[in-house]
Amino acid sequence: MLVTVLGFYGGYPYKGIGTSGYLLRDSDKSYLIDCGSGVLNSLASYMKPTDLDGVILSHYHHDHTADVGVLQYEWLAAKKENLLPIYGHTQDFVNFAQLSFDNATKGIAYNDYEPTQIDNLKFEFMKTVHPVPAYAMRITDKNGKVIVYTADTTYFDGLVDFAKDADLLIADTNFPEDVTGRKAHLNTKEAGTLAKESNVKRLMISHLPQTVDADTMLSQSQKYAENVPVIHAFQGLEIEV
Repeated sequence: MLVTVLGFYGGYPYKGIGTSGYLLRDSDKSYLIDCGSGVLNSLASYMKPTDLDGVILSHYHHDHTADVGVLQYEWLAAKKENLLPIYGHTQDFVNFAQLSFDNATKGIAYNDYEPTQIDNLKFEFMKTVHPVPAYAMRITDKNGKVIVYTADTTYFDGLVDFAKDADLLIADTNFPEDVTGRKAHLNTKEAGTLAKESNVKRLMISHLPQTVDADTMLSQSQKYAENVPVIHAFQGLEIEV
């Protein structure tokens, strides 16, 4: 599996860089994990968006879905014979219904009590702790390699077991270590601790803030991750798993 970062900011795009979106390629298949603001334009540098094999959405906050509508327009304009599958949860029926659009895309439901097989990849989902229903993803390829994406969440114990022994952990890391208390995202201490406790091979911190230097976020996360290598997301970063 090859992961390419298309956007990594939380909340809103900043200085030409978009919010959450990751291109996941496996063999000859290409998938979009979340589709935030600016992601579609970034994706076009790597492939035709109309060649995607699927989109998987963690939740329906705009910084993860803002470009879904324009992606649907592009598919409609291309007059593709096949519909683009967009996977999402049904805890918000209004937003889920909008994943199906004319002769362009089809919404497909996933849930957290059984895996979803998408071509050669097994997707497992776990509901996180966030102001709206959101789901972490555990993605396993046919060789047993594992990518875990926390999506948006505050820290809770179930994350450790869900991320256990992953080859790559992509962690929502929206706050530096001094931001504590009630919040909707992980801070650097929590992201690093999660990587250490779940014994992952690599940690990528993402969903980063616009107002804190990325190297500061990285050094704080690495301190708590201890021996687990940490990298911060940046546009165009590619990680092979």
